[in-house]
Amino acid sequence: MNRLKATPKYVGLIAVVIWALFPVYWMLVIATQRDVFSEVSILPRAITLEHVISIFTKENYILPLINSFTVTVASLLIVLVFGLSCAYVLGRRTFRVGFKKTLLIWILLVRVLPPITFALPLYILMNDAGLLNTKIPIILAHILVNLPLVIWFMMAFFYSVPEEIEESARIDGASEFAIYSKVVLPLVLPGIAAITILSFMASWNEYLYSVIFIQSPGQFTIPLKLATLNSEQELTEWGKVASGGFISMIPVLLTAIFMQKHLMNGLTAGAVKE
Repeated sequence: MNRLKATPKYVGLIAVVIWALFPVYWMLVIATQRDVFSEVSILPRAITLEHVISIFTKENYILPLINSFTVTVASLLIVLVFGLSCAYVLGRRTFRVGFKKTLLIWILLVRVLPPITFALPLYILMNDAGLLNTKIPIILAHILVNLPLVIWFMMAFFYSVPEEIEESARIDGASEFAIYSKVVLPLVLPGIAAITILSFMASWNEYLYSVIFIQSPGQFTIPLKLATLNSEQELTEWGKVASGGFISMIPVLLTAIFMQKHLMNGLTAGAVKE
């Protein structure tokens, strides 16, 4: 009887998994079919790596991979260094001047505003500085978008660390930086893992600022490169696009798998109140 009652639950779960994974499967099918307009089907027929080889040999896909990796890692490191520090100060310290709430509202405002809002000011600043068509504007834009997310996300984790732990470290003679780096940060590793993968995905898949600040093909990131994979007849090369999209998923999947344990703990933290 219990198994019969649980059957709809498992059927629904399987349906959700199929619904979520089918786009990935379909992209893989298109990437491995020679002629996507006549041969493609739900079950792949003649599997070929022609499109995968083509995007590396003819489209120089390795360069956008390097550009995206450089932009993502550079912005992620800066965001984590400053975001974690700001979140710790805002979450664990009190200010003599009562502007903490105002500061938090401004940080949240930057996050909730549409990214296009900052495009024109950033474009004017980067143009005056002569930095257009480089990676610097994209890195700065990614920092602008992801930094508020890191601060707000990590403040909750720093709030959850008991103050007694910090007081014990101070009694033992630890400096404020030692308390932050050696005592508090290890306790919030699940949150750091979760916000790392979220920020990584946001930067890795970002398209808007790339198309605004980059004109040279040598500086293209992966989303921008995939958007320009057109033939001379202006027909989209679906096999190449699918191959490039599937390859671009691999770094994100590897990062998620590597941080899986901490990621699950971080995303579910606070779900149960003790």
